[in-house]
Amino acid sequence: MSGKFITIEGGEGVGKSSNIAFILSYLKDKNIDVVSTREPGGTELSEKIRDLLLDASNKAMVSDTELLLMFAARAQHLAELIQPALKEKKWVLCDRFTDATYAYQGGGRGIAMSRIADLENWVQGSLRPDLTILLDVSVEIGMKRASDRSTPDRIEQEKHDFFESVRNTYLKLAEASPQRYRIVDASQPLDKVQSDIAVVLDEFIK
Repeated sequence: MSGKFITIEGGEGVGKSSNIAFILSYLKDKNIDVVSTREPGGTELSEKIRDLLLDASNKAMVSDTELLLMFAARAQHLAELIQPALKEKKWVLCDRFTDATYAYQGGGRGIAMSRIADLENWVQGSLRPDLTILLDVSVEIGMKRASDRSTPDRIEQEKHDFFESVRNTYLKLAEASPQRYRIVDASQPLDKVQSDIAVVLDEFIK
C-alpha cells in the first residue's frame, strides 16, 4: 500500500484537535502506519516560524510577509517530514495545509489566488493531498468555541468578516475539487461528527 496524504481543514473552533486524534486512532486501528503533523509547523524550524506567525505582538507583520513565512515553513515541513514519510509508504495526517493558505491569506487577507498558486507549484511541485476533510461550522459558533478555549493568537484576533471570507473560500475550494474534498458538519455533537468522519475514511480506505 502506497503512502497517502490526508489533510484536515477548517476555520477557528471547528474541533480539529479532537477529530484529528480520532482519525489518528481510527487509522491505527486499521493497521495503517500514519504520521500526524500540523501546519504551520511540524519540524523544529517550521515550529519556530509558526511562533513568529502567531505571536500576537507581531502586529506590524504585513500580508506578504505572512504568506511567504507560511510557505517557508511548508518547504521545510515537506522536505524534512512529509515527503520522506510518503516515500516510506506511510500515511501523513496533517492539521491544515495549502488550502488553509488559500482560505486565510487568499480569502482573509485578499492576496491574489494566482500568487498563492505560483508559490504552491514552486514549493510543492505536483504534490497535493489525496483526501481533504473540511470541518465546517458557522463563524459565530466557531469563534465562540475558540474564545472559550484559549487566548486568541495574532490571526484569531481578526474581525468577523475576515473569518466569513475564510469559511466562504474553504467552501469554494471544496466545490471546485469534489473528488478530493469531503465536508463534515462540525456543528453537530462530537460523536456524530466522528461518525461522519468514519464514513469518509472507510470510503477512502476501500
